[in-house]
Amino acid sequence: MNSLRNIANVGIIGGGFIGAAAALTLGLSQSLYTVDGGHRAIMFSRIGGVQDEIFTEGLHFRIPWFQYPIIYDIRSRPRKITSPTGSKDLQTVNLTLRVLSRPEVSQLPHIYRTLGTDYDERVLPSIVNEVLKAVVAKFNASQLITQRQQVSLLIRKQLVERASDFHIIVDDVSITDLTFSQVYSAAVEAKQIALQEAQRAQFLVERAKQERQQKIVTAEGEAQAAKLIGDALSQNPGYLKLRKIKAATQIARTVRPTLN
Repeated sequence: MNSLRNIANVGIIGGGFIGAAAALTLGLSQSLYTVDGGHRAIMFSRIGGVQDEIFTEGLHFRIPWFQYPIIYDIRSRPRKITSPTGSKDLQTVNLTLRVLSRPEVSQLPHIYRTLGTDYDERVLPSIVNEVLKAVVAKFNASQLITQRQQVSLLIRKQLVERASDFHIIVDDVSITDLTFSQVYSAAVEAKQIALQEAQRAQFLVERAKQERQQKIVTAEGEAQAAKLIGDALSQNPGYLKLRKIKAATQIARTVRPTLN
């Protein structure tokens, strides 16, 4: 009987060790977290709220239930934003920008307190729309096409400055699409067709002038040649006989191969 009791006690003690080990393992797993490459973490505490410390890549420790990490991707990420706006000459313009942006690492706690984790979703569409309206209104519709590089640089400059107010770093901005209203596009197409027709008409006029000038030059040359021949005949009657002999000789040379 005592042996059975000892075995039972050993089993209880062994089970307790196993349970404690399992609890310890679970506690350790919940106490550790990993920050992947290209990411940073900040810590939220149930007692003190968001902490100012920023955790870099690697394995870190936390107190379960009291603390939990908030992880941010700090790599530049592309985002396409389309915004309708108006040009200086009141034409409707649809612009699409490709924006590369990332959070300012040293300001991650402040970004979380004011904007949360979806900071770019909250801020970028709004400030892009604001900047586009301000910049596009300085140019006529035609200038937006002919001065596209200048427009892009001005948009980039103002967007970088505006995003910095929210601790967002803009690495690159490019215009990927620029379209106008159907009415304006049709007017531009009609103008291009009219210009092409005018250029074609001008070409035909210039060609006619050149052909007419060529005919005048040819006629003047023939008249001058006839005058020279006439002068030669009046001064030397033998000149006509010489030309007849040369013509007959040429005819004979042409006919001889045919007879053979």
